[in-house]
Amino acid sequence: MLKAIKPKMRTVVALLFIPVVWYVFSVFVPLVTALFYSFFEWKGGPNKTFNGLANYSRLVSDGTFWQAVWHNLLIVLVCIIGQVGIAFILVLMVQSRLAKLKGVHRTFGFFPSTISAVYIGLIWTMIFDYKRGILNWFLETTGHADAARVWLNEPSLVLGCVSIPLVWQYIGYYMVILFAAIAAVDKEIFEVAELDGANAFQRAIYIVLPLIKNMIMVCLTLCISGNMKVFDHIYTMTAGGPGTSSMVMALYGYKVSFEQSNMGYGSAISVGIFVISLVVIQGSRALVNLAMKDKGVE
Repeated sequence: MLKAIKPKMRTVVALLFIPVVWYVFSVFVPLVTALFYSFFEWKGGPNKTFNGLANYSRLVSDGTFWQAVWHNLLIVLVCIIGQVGIAFILVLMVQSRLAKLKGVHRTFGFFPSTISAVYIGLIWTMIFDYKRGILNWFLETTGHADAARVWLNEPSLVLGCVSIPLVWQYIGYYMVILFAAIAAVDKEIFEVAELDGANAFQRAIYIVLPLIKNMIMVCLTLCISGNMKVFDHIYTMTAGGPGTSSMVMALYGYKVSFEQSNMGYGSAISVGIFVISLVVIQGSRALVNLAMKDKGVE
């Protein structure tokens, strides 16, 4: 078959295979490797001992891991509302006739997404700092000094505090995606709906959402997958503390693998993260499809 292809076409075909090979190497090879090592007791050296399903048995009964799973799910819920939800509202506002300097809004909205997650974590750590943080300074200045807290050392508050930078950084990212989706919708549809007396809320729920359903699904998938493996922000801000109050799955896997030098169990954790993330993503897609079907959208 390859002999029948002209030499130039062979080069083109070979170049087209490079992304495929790279994808397989960067995605499937690490996953298969993690799956392989998850069946061993391995401390990272040349010696490893096969222990069957012992790592997975430990994973099922590991309270810290399931606490981390719960934290990830809470962060995902907050970020779906905060990242995708707020982005959708802001896009509708910027796309309205009353909005000015739309290009400026798009540029500055996307800017936080270009900053390293580590720097974002450092910035917000300084904002939440008890002695020198802007938040406590503002509370003291406005006469609410009694509301000042050691924000990142309060077990009941820390998960919400580390979620705020995630929301802030990626609102603009989803705005860009939704801008493109709404821009592709025929403007006459909105004009007809407005003439029929539909208010802004009705147009958003009954016209915009159904028409950009597929792009909403993309945003949800990106949001869930990104926040199920969140690591940088939390590692920089709290390292999972105080205690395990802000521990997430990826951070727990890192600590087990590299701080405790338990690569075998760390590999089992990474496989668990993959499976749980896949279930959450597919479950969310099914729920969205069901909600859209109830509205008569296919």
